[in-house]
This record gives sequence, structure tokens and C-alpha cells, in this order.
Amino acid sequence: MSQKTAIITGGNRGLGKDMALNMAKNGINIIFSYYKNEVKAKEVISEIEALGQKATAFYFNANDYKSGQEFINKVTNYLQEENGTPNFDFLINNAGTGTYNLVLDTTNEQFDEMMHIHLKSTYFLTQSALPFLNEGGRIINVSSGLARFSLPGMSAYAMMKGAIEVFTRYLAKELGERKITANVIAPGAIATDFAGGSNKNKKKADLISSITALGRVGEPEDIGGVVTFLCSEKASWINGQRIEVSGGMLV
Repeated sequence: MSQKTAIITGGNRGLGKDMALNMAKNGINIIFSYYKNEVKAKEVISEIEALGQKATAFYFNANDYKSGQEFINKVTNYLQEENGTPNFDFLINNAGTGTYNLVLDTTNEQFDEMMHIHLKSTYFLTQSALPFLNEGGRIINVSSGLARFSLPGMSAYAMMKGAIEVFTRYLAKELGERKITANVIAPGAIATDFAGGSNKNKKKADLISSITALGRVGEPEDIGGVVTFLCSEKASWINGQRIEVSGGMLV
């Protein structure tokens, strides 16, 4: 039985890195994107290879939707050379960043950046990938707890994540004939360098812990296993769903 392959955008750090390592531990080969830190990407490749899986990484600028199409071209060319087929099994749309501004202060440029990174690039990268996604494959899109609850200053970011949840339901509907499922995971507050790493700040971490049922800030390790599960046979009947992974934040 041939090994399966996952594509993960933004796989060189934070949540994406943990997703990549979790999936590799479960016998899945990994292709991921990086934006600025090629050195870090090479370190992640080495970690995955140490687990016995194949790995490679290609550049992707999520602020330019054409870069996503170029990324998929590189991925499929690589897979054709490596495996004799350009097809793959799992697509995880994870790449992104945040912006923190009240509605009153949000600029047109900041709004457009959030739209391009989280919505337009995801839409058209997925569009480019669909012809190469194997029957029975999986798409996992990353949303945010902020699409359910509202915290001041995150409107532009959260709006795009809300749109991604709608997009995911349409993918599930349109790809059903190919037995491809599409689901969303929505992390709560995670202690990474995302959006400047503010969740690592003690004052903010204490606040988050106080409004989370499990009493702490999330870690990247809390997310990767959920993505791996959704790509397993055990999750084959989960489709078109939003799964919040927040430890019970603001329940």
C-alpha cells in the first residue's frame, strides 16, 4: 500500500509545523510551504525525514493568490517526478497571519491584506489543487474561534475566517461525488508567534486561561493531532463540519 501525501501551507512553524510532524508520525509524506524562513523550513524537513517520511518545502506568499497557483505547480511537478503521478491525498490550508485594529482604525490596506491572505489565496490555491486531489481525499481549512466569539480589534481577520467556514461547506457539497471531505478546525488562542506572539504575554495568557474551561492557553501540540485524525479513516464520515479546538474558550 503506497504512502499518502499531505500538502500543508505555512508548515515551517507554529500550528503548521505541529500538523506536519503529527502527520509524519502517522506515516504520511509531507509537502509544505514557507514564506520568509527557508532555514527553518529545512530544519522541519530534517525532523520529518528523521521520522522516516519524505518531506520537501516550496515558497508561497499568501498575500498573492498567483503565488498559490505557482506553489501547486511546483508541488505537482515534484510529485510527478518523485511518484510518477502529480496527485496527493490531503490539503491543509493553514498559512496566515493576523492584524489587530479596532474597526474605527482599520485601514484599507490592512483589510485587503487579511482578505488576500486568508480568503482569496485559500480559495484559488484550493481551486488549483482540486484536479490533483485523489478520490477519497481530505481538505482541512483553518478558521478561528474568533469566527464564533468576538474580541475587540480582530474584525477583519475574523470576517475572513467566517468566510472560510462558508467556503468549506461549499467544498463539501461540490466534492461529495469524488468522496472528498472538507472540514474546518477553529483553534482558540494558541501560544505561538502568530500576530506578534501576544498570547505568550503573561497578562493576556492569564486572561485567556480565565475564560477557558480547561484553564490554560492552547499550544500547537493541541491542534496537530486533530488534523491528523480528520485525515484518517476513522474520520471518513465527518464532512462539512466546523470543529473548534479551543479547550472550551468562552463556552
